[in-house]
Amino acid sequence: MKKVYNYLVVGLAVAELLLVLLSWLLSATMTEGVRSMLSGEGVRWFFGSFVSVISSPFLVWLLLLSMAYGCLSQSKLLSTFRSSGSQPIRSFSYRQRVALRSAVVTATLYVIVVMTLTVVPHAVLLSATGQLFPSAFSRALVPIVAFGVCLVSAVYGLMSGRFGTLYDVVSSLSYGITKTAPLFVLYVVVIQFLTSLRFEYLV
Repeated sequence: MKKVYNYLVVGLAVAELLLVLLSWLLSATMTEGVRSMLSGEGVRWFFGSFVSVISSPFLVWLLLLSMAYGCLSQSKLLSTFRSSGSQPIRSFSYRQRVALRSAVVTATLYVIVVMTLTVVPHAVLLSATGQLFPSAFSRALVPIVAFGVCLVSAVYGLMSGRFGTLYDVVSSLSYGITKTAPLFVLYVVVIQFLTSLRFEYLV
């Protein structure tokens, strides 16, 4: 899997270089609708828009979901749920049962709060026309899910003893980003290639 990832990243980087050369060749032959990325306009676009291209909502979603993944995996909540499917909950330790109940209660309360902000008439997160999609809720759906996962996982981790302090909770968020770091590299090369393609062919 790691080898496939490396080939993919290198392949996209090479494709970006070939795209730059192709844009220059097509532009030199006066091909209609093609802009050269080696022209003054192309160079200014590449450097001037690099940050705005990278800082898209997808990057924020990837960051938040990575943090949620780290907190969920480090708290061992997911493995506990898996174990509950193969063995009765009463076989768990007392602290695990209390932690699991606390997590379920926290998740239930969180869902109720979100529903209060979205389902009831004239809810805060609905659009001006009362629609759920598109609305403030739909734009914040990924952050809402990520925060909910972090909250429930942190409660379980603290109650079960998996997290000794709040520092351990914060460390679990960093752990998630560390484990998904290759995805950030892949995101950068993919998004840059796609936006370069749009620039070249005036899409």
